[in-house]
Amino acid sequence: MAGLSVVVLGGTGFLGRRIGAACAADGARVHLVSRRAPADSARAVGPGGSAVGLDLATASPREIAAVLSAAGADVVVNAAGRAWQADEAQMAAGNAELVERVVTALAALPGPPARLVQLGTVHEYGAGAPDAATGEEHEPDPVTPYGRTKLAGTRAVLRARREQGVDGVVLRLANVIGAGVPQGSLFGRVAAHLGAAARAAARGEEPAELRLPALRAARDLVDADDVTAAVLAAATAPEADVAGQVINVGRGTAVPMRALVDRMIALSGLRLPVVEAAGGPDSRTDVPWQCLDVSRARRLLGWQPLRSLDDSLRELLASVLPPEHSRPGTPLVMTADAPAHEGIRP
Repeated sequence: MAGLSVVVLGGTGFLGRRIGAACAADGARVHLVSRRAPADSARAVGPGGSAVGLDLATASPREIAAVLSAAGADVVVNAAGRAWQADEAQMAAGNAELVERVVTALAALPGPPARLVQLGTVHEYGAGAPDAATGEEHEPDPVTPYGRTKLAGTRAVLRARREQGVDGVVLRLANVIGAGVPQGSLFGRVAAHLGAAARAAARGEEPAELRLPALRAARDLVDADDVTAAVLAAATAPEADVAGQVINVGRGTAVPMRALVDRMIALSGLRLPVVEAAGGPDSRTDVPWQCLDVSRARRLLGWQPLRSLDDSLRELLASVLPPEHSRPGTPLVMTADAPAHEGIRP
C-alpha cells in the first residue's frame, strides 16, 4: 500500500476506521470520508492523509468525484452503508443508491481507473447452500431488506465493470465481529449487556438477566482484523485477477448463536441467566444457516482467516468490561464452532 492514495467512504465507522488505520500503517495516504470529520483526524489518517466531511447519503456523483479527484485516489473502499435502525428505504439509499453514485463518479474520473473495493454481505445469498458452504456461484436470493439492498449495490459494481470499465471488486463478508461492533448486532447487544452486568456486580448488585430472541441460527463469523487484511489484499491485487469478481470473506464455519452467547458469558467470567423469547415459525426474518466457501479468496487474494473466534470475543469483551473486572486467565477448552455434523470447514 506504500505510496497509494486510499479513500475510505464511511471512514469513521466500525470497519472504515480499522481499514483506514491499517492502510496508513502500511504506508498509504489515507483520506477518511464521513458525515463529520473526526476530531482526531491527524492521528486517524497519518502523514499526507485527510478527513473529509461529506454527507454521502445526499452527495451527488459530481461531489463524490471532486473528493476522489482532490485525493488523487488510487483505491476507494466503500465501507459506508445502513444496517441497523433503518427501514428498507433508508437501507436502499445507503446500500444501493450510494453505490450507483460512487461508480458513476469513478467512471467520470480521468486517468488510470481507481480500484473500488465494495463491502458486501453474506446476507445477499439468503438461504445459501443448505447445510453446506456457499460459494460465489450460488444464485443470491436475499430475504431481508439489508440483504436485498446490499445485493443491489453489488450488482451496481458488477454492471459498472461490464459497461464502463470500472475497476471494482466486491468482498462478500460474513458477519463481522470485533471491538466496536454496533450494538444493533447480536454480538454488540450481548457485549453491552455483559459490560453493564460487570459494573452491576462490582457494585454488589445482581446482574440483570440477558433477554434475547430465539437463538436458532448458525452463522459464519469473521474477525474485523481479518476483514481488513482482505480489503488490503483486494486493493492491491492485479486487475485481471479481481476486477468484476465477487469474493467471499469469512471463516468458513457455521457457529450456533446460542453457543456463541454462552461462550461470551463464559469468557466474561460472569454468571447470569439467558432467557430466549419464544418464537414460532412465522417470527423468523432471516435464514437459519450461513456458511461461506472462502476458497476463492485464498486463490485470488492469498487470504485466509487468521484470528480465532476466541480472539475476536476476547477483544470485544475487553472493549466493554471495566478494567477492574477479573476474567478467567486460562483459555477454556470448549469453542463455539459448530460440531462436525453442524458446521462445515471447506
